[in-house]
Amino acid sequence: MFIPCDRGGGSAAPDFKGFTLLMPAVSVGNVGQLAIDLVISTLDMTKVGYFYTDCLVPMVGNNPYATAEENSVELSINAEVYSLPSKKLVVLQIRSPFIKNKYRPFCETLLSWVKSSKCARVVLLSSSHAYQRDDEQLLGTPLRYLLTPDLEKAVGGHMKELNWKEMEKVAAYPGINDTDKVLHIPGGGITKLLFTESCSEGIQMAVLLKFCSEGDNIPDAFVLVNYLNEWLQLIKSEVSTSNNSSDPSSQWKIPSSWRLLFGNGLPPALF
Repeated sequence: MFIPCDRGGGSAAPDFKGFTLLMPAVSVGNVGQLAIDLVISTLDMTKVGYFYTDCLVPMVGNNPYATAEENSVELSINAEVYSLPSKKLVVLQIRSPFIKNKYRPFCETLLSWVKSSKCARVVLLSSSHAYQRDDEQLLGTPLRYLLTPDLEKAVGGHMKELNWKEMEKVAAYPGINDTDKVLHIPGGGITKLLFTESCSEGIQMAVLLKFCSEGDNIPDAFVLVNYLNEWLQLIKSEVSTSNNSSDPSSQWKIPSSWRLLFGNGLPPALF
């Protein structure tokens, strides 16, 4: 349920007709969420509301995009909505993990909101465990994409022009029956469920993902957001994903909250 910032409560169905909804999957390395942070911070997007749901672990914190002491005390919660009408872009940022067995209710609520708010398409930023790739997925770029049939008709040709690589299906029973292929996204969180539900409901959705491992995933976030930018052209950038560039000196603005990604430094008193 979407709750606008300028209302005390209740639900609303804002008209984001023709907008692209950009959101992360809570997946390995939190790469999608970090990439979304870069988009919101760089484009200086305005918070327009909250996505109220009981499917996420509750949390509250300070403004992750604070630029001065005045706005650093603003509060943020687990799921917030940002908008940039000039680019017809709406962003849902998710900041906490899902509660067990709540994937499906969340997907149903989200897709219902996508329909009621009249978004043109959804772009899901995700990641998948690098160590679980099959032989074919080990070749070439670690970036992949998926398109629902409805979006394939609209942008499939453009993806081929970009020379992007579609996510491969893998054997359902490796070593036993290699002819039956299935979509497998280990570590991808809601990615597969949300994609398959969008396919069945006729929603235009693209999944952009990167194979990665847990650790310092900031470089992965830069690679993924540059991959997104190749398609949507959110900022003017000469950074190319062909060499997996992850140069933090690009035009993406790092949010102030990233200073605390790995906690505070060690207290001198320990020594």
